[in-house]
Amino acid sequence: MSALLAPSSLLDELADHTRPGPVVLDVQFTLTGDGPHLYAAGHLPGAPFVDLDAVLAGEPGRGGRHPLPDPGVLQEGLRAAGVDVDSRVVVYDQATSLAAARAWWVLRWAGLADVRVLDGGLAAWRAAGGDVVTGAVSPAEGSVTVRPGSVPVLGADDAAHLAATGVLVDARTPERYRGEAEPIDPVAGHVPGAVNVPMGDLTTDEGRLRSPEELRERFAAEGVDGSAPVGTYCGSGVTAAHTALALHEIGIEAAVYVGSWSHWVTDPGRPVATGA
Repeated sequence: MSALLAPSSLLDELADHTRPGPVVLDVQFTLTGDGPHLYAAGHLPGAPFVDLDAVLAGEPGRGGRHPLPDPGVLQEGLRAAGVDVDSRVVVYDQATSLAAARAWWVLRWAGLADVRVLDGGLAAWRAAGGDVVTGAVSPAEGSVTVRPGSVPVLGADDAAHLAATGVLVDARTPERYRGEAEPIDPVAGHVPGAVNVPMGDLTTDEGRLRSPEELRERFAAEGVDGSAPVGTYCGSGVTAAHTALALHEIGIEAAVYVGSWSHWVTDPGRPVATGA
């Protein structure tokens, strides 16, 4: 089943008063921490803001720049956003679903069964004629109980093993994968044996995921066809979730190396590959 939700479908769901609507969460995000400002500038009616850095990830450090969140902190944040244990949840960001995919993955890791991503985010919602508001949202306290570990998670050893025996997908730009440039982490290169499928190859100019046929063709070009176990990683574990979402859309369930490259390079004994 697709995890993507078109803006027109969300409009229909929110207009259907015969059953409770989904809980819609705004997870707009930038690496410079502008999510709260983006939220204040415009968001879907009734959608509270969930901070990726503070709620959907733990403190940066030796676990990487966006490690797994503390279950208690995540539970508190989701309850504050009005999420119940049986909620249908829709997550969105500005357009590309980069942060929304991280939320989709973390919420599934936390045990939520029905989580979907608004394809194209706030930009697509606006284009479809959806209302946008600027006021703060204070939903009723939710009752969700976080059950961590509900989807597989890769550690460094798992990622290395998968690169050797299955398929490990590096979602970063080709320059970072090849080790020609590294603007963030202290070491350039990639996990030996990993293949490169940049996130930019998976989205349209409007930020939506490409069609399943296009995604299947792009992944197959790197040997990712579902015939072997698949894992994903990136710089800090955010883009890796987006790649996992794209793979989900073509029927391939991938495990995410949450620490990703920012964790891999904390141990100088781990090997580093460069080049194509």
